[in-house]
Formats: sequence, C-alpha cells, structure tokens
Amino acid sequence: MDNQFIFQYSWETLPKKWVKKMERSEHGNRSDTNTDYLLQLLCFLKLHTYTRVQVSIDICGVDYPSRKQRFEVVYNLLSIRYNSRIRVQSSADEVTRISPVVSLFPSAGRWEREVWDMFGVSSINHPDLRRISTDYGFEGHPLRKDLPLSGYVEVRYDDPEKRVVSEPIEMTQEFRYFDFASPWEQRSDG
Repeated sequence: MDNQFIFQYSWETLPKKWVKKMERSEHGNRSDTNTDYLLQLLCFLKLHTYTRVQVSIDICGVDYPSRKQRFEVVYNLLSIRYNSRIRVQSSADEVTRISPVVSLFPSAGRWEREVWDMFGVSSINHPDLRRISTDYGFEGHPLRKDLPLSGYVEVRYDDPEKRVVSEPIEMTQEFRYFDFASPWEQRSDG
C-alpha cells in the first residue's frame, strides 16, 4: 500500500466537512481541516485499518499576520505500517482554542505546550499547559510576528543602586510585512 492509495482511500472515506483540502506529493499527504473536526480526523487516521498513523513526529505553528485566522497548527504524522507521512494543518485565530491530541498521541503534550508557549495557540483542557521554552515571567509569545523585536522589558545594571533592574520599554514599532515566498522554489518567469 502506498501514499497514493492512502490518499485516495482517505479522500473517498472521510466526511467532506472534516477536510477542506487534500494534496498528495511524493513525500506524503497533506490535509487541511477545520479546528472543530481536528480530533475526529486524527482519530480516524490513527485507528483506521488503511491509515494506521501511530507516531506524531511533531506539532508546529506558523504565524501569518495578514490572515483572519493568522495561526496555522501543523501536525506531522507517520504511519510505520504503511511507510507513509501525513501532514494535517488547521487554522486558528487568537481566541480559537484547538482540541488537544495528547489522548491519541502521548508525545503530543510537549509539542502542544511549545505551540502555546511560542505562538499563544492554546488547547482546550490540556493536562499540562504551561511554558516549556521561555521563562515563566515572560510576557508574550516569541514566535509571533507582532512581538516587538526588542521585547517588552529592558534589563540593565544600575550603578547608583548597585543592582540589576528591569524597566518597561516604551518604544513604538511599525507592523512588519513578510514575504512568505520560499527562496528555494524555482521561479518560472518565462
């Protein structure tokens, strides 16, 4: 059984409201889903006979500030039985909370914590949602495109007081625009 069969079977079997779009490549299959159906889709991929996804390789986030649903949460999965990789993507905004998948993939707990810590995308009823990469007193989420480049506080040594002090930074910054085109993709200009 190859990627093409798994792609075709999944497309024919899954309810259409679960999947917005599916794409196939030689490296694996990609599915875009709504956050409401994320857990059901991942449950199908893990438990169904013809997919048998058993490994959550990682979960990561992407920030697209120009979109209405600016965050994209990407689940990279592996079916060892069929040697197939599947990427499931779901979009969320700043207030949308996603379903935790730690009950399906125990290793996902760490990745979901990291997505929350770095981007601020939280999970509903996550068993251990706390900071994992930044300090507990850190304000904001460092991989968001709207985080000021200089941060929110300045830490410096004060000679008269003979101690380290932290002060809020009062610096304005314009919104940055990003070119999301990949420099590795070939352009066909003619």
